[in-house]
Amino acid sequence: MSISKKYWLFKSEPNSYSIDDFKNDIVTAWEGVRNFQARNFLRDSMNIGDEVLFYHSNSEPNSIVGLAKVCSNPYPDKSAFDIKDKHYDAKSKIENPTWILVDIKFIKKFSNPISLHDLKNKPELDGMVLLQKGSRLSIQPVSKVHFEFIKKLSKWLTWILKQLLIIIFQQF
Repeated sequence: MSISKKYWLFKSEPNSYSIDDFKNDIVTAWEGVRNFQARNFLRDSMNIGDEVLFYHSNSEPNSIVGLAKVCSNPYPDKSAFDIKDKHYDAKSKIENPTWILVDIKFIKKFSNPISLHDLKNKPELDGMVLLQKGSRLSIQPVSKVHFEFIKKLSKWLTWILKQLLIIIFQQF
């Protein structure tokens, strides 16, 4: 039985865990998720090979900054059991864990991040969860159409920047 690939957006604050941190680590356990809906996505819907947009929130500007892939099945988030960890949850038990995580693998850092402002101005992204009023989930589903458009947009922005640099350097 074939499992269809899904697409996601994972939010991270760059002062906490940035795309550059992720690039250095290559693979990271996406721990600390403490929202039940996001947990349910991790536990019930994610599969190895699913693709991820890496998003910087609480930054200037908020932007999609890269790509990743889910590279593990869901498993218990051990930070919930560590009393010294900021994500500790006394109600979560090893024998019946409340909180789940997956590992994700770094794929690419965008040369040109795509800002939330730019995303909002693309009619092709109408209906994207990230762009809906009040959308605050740290893990969100993304449609394949939206995911592919964002990948193309990233390549297009890189091409435009290269063309501008060529024009600028030809002036000198």
